[in-house]
Amino acid sequence: MQHTGKHALVTGGGTGIGAAIAVALAAAGAQVTITGRRVDKLETVARAHARIHPLEMDVAHEKSLRDGIAQAATARGPIQICIANAGIADGGPFEETTLAQWRKMMAINLDGVFLTFQAAMATLQQDTPARMIVVSSIAGVRGLRNAVPYTVTKHGVIGLIRGLSEEFIRRPITFNALCPGYVETDIVRNQLPGLMKRFDVDEAGARTLMAKGNRHKTLLAVDETTAAAMWLCSEGARSVNAQTIQIAGGQV
Repeated sequence: MQHTGKHALVTGGGTGIGAAIAVALAAAGAQVTITGRRVDKLETVARAHARIHPLEMDVAHEKSLRDGIAQAATARGPIQICIANAGIADGGPFEETTLAQWRKMMAINLDGVFLTFQAAMATLQQDTPARMIVVSSIAGVRGLRNAVPYTVTKHGVIGLIRGLSEEFIRRPITFNALCPGYVETDIVRNQLPGLMKRFDVDEAGARTLMAKGNRHKTLLAVDETTAAAMWLCSEGARSVNAQTIQIAGGQV
């Protein structure tokens, strides 16, 4: 129960990686606030553990985010563990990308992380230890075809954690990024129909194409990213700062 008495916040905690990390943190003793736009999804995850608390919040809207995080801190204390996981993964050819699509991606995947970290850190005292973790992607360390806006946002959040780690290096706060490859989650499953149509393959063929994005040609399981997050939150990782933890079956 290494996190007993700590308050953790997980954005995008209603599905996939966020939900799995929330359950793991609650099992380790933390009080966990999970946020998202779909209350039904949040409530389903919250039923998995008494220490998980759902909170409707939209990371793309500043007032919703700041009010939500302030509300969570009032209820359960300063946010010592912050997992900025909320994001979207739309793609398409660069020439066909509209400014509206670009701005939506930036608002959720990049602005949302900036605001989440800023609001979470505002709940801390100067000497309060904390872990700030963003779920980036292998797209944060290399480019992806047909996903330029997404790639830009995932590179951007890595720049954010590197800048923050320098600015707050005298305080007991670490900033790190998880960079998973293709994980068996709703985000990946939602891309299968598009791949099936584009490459004229069945679902199994689309999964194979997706798995080729990982070095070992296998889709990742959610628990692999969860384990990395739990290590970064542990006492043993207190000097791990400004790192990009790649989880992709080999060198990216």
